[in-house]
Amino acid sequence: MSPELKILILNATVLAVAYLGIYPSMQKKTLNAMMRNDIALTLLVITTAGTLFVGSGTRFSLILTDVNWFVFTLLTLMAMELPLFLWFCKKHDIDPTGGDE
Repeated sequence: MSPELKILILNATVLAVAYLGIYPSMQKKTLNAMMRNDIALTLLVITTAGTLFVGSGTRFSLILTDVNWFVFTLLTLMAMELPLFLWFCKKHDIDPTGGDE
């Protein structure tokens, strides 16, 4: 399995747990509550990816350039999460700009 695929599977798994389990079960569905959980989940992903790839020198292909594990993990996580975040905000009437908080 390629290193990129490992990171993408890790990202997808954490996002599935977040958007199908954690966020829908929150008592108060607010942008601030989502951000607190998102920070913890992002740290989990970064820590797990770091455990796998820190110090290995593995380069990750990011379309036009090669990057290290940290940049690849963070950018792909953000790209994968954005549509889920917007969908969840729309479904639960949360202002994604934070205007209602």
